Amino acid sequence: MSYVLRFTVIALLLASCGGRDLSAPRNLDDACALSRERPAYFRAMQDTERRWSVPVPVQMAIIHAESRFDGDARTPHQYTLGVIPMGRQSSAFGYSQALDGTWEEYQAATRNHRAQRDDIEDATDFIGWYAREAYERNGILPTEARNLYLAYHEGNAGYARGSYRAKPWLVQVAGRVGERAVMYDAQLRACGRR
Repeated sequence: MSYVLRFTVIALLLASCGGRDLSAPRNLDDACALSRERPAYFRAMQDTERRWSVPVPVQMAIIHAESRFDGDARTPHQYTLGVIPMGRQSSAFGYSQALDGTWEEYQAATRNHRAQRDDIEDATDFIGWYAREAYERNGILPTEARNLYLAYHEGNAGYARGSYRAKPWLVQVAGRVGERAVMYDAQLRACGRR
């Protein structure tokens, strides 16, 4: 086998092993279809439910609101004078849209320093860890998707202060997260996944 052919075969093998599909699943409104299309997502959420007691439908609703299941999701760029790029709106990234500082807290608290925000297992585990923090600091049960999302978005201190009350748009989004969690739960029960 020639050197060029051997190099090409090895390069193709390495490329096929290293890539991850970070794109969103096709049908985000059907929890059963989502779990069939991306079984690894569903397994990761089940692991998180076992470890942190956050139901799969609640995790799904939060990820839907944050990134629409796009592992490479980032906040938009900000521009000065409409044309001069000034960086992104925040450091939020990945499935869970965790900020740099909060992600570092998670890594330190769980001793999982290799965790990555674009890894679905790490992202769901982060949501579970955050739900535990929300329960310990604010008494929010992991089944309370609406309030959990408010704490997730505003931070536990912001939730305790009630900062979300000055943001009617956020209260509406949190309401939709709660509704989506109920919808996902009903769907998963109907297809025997709960």
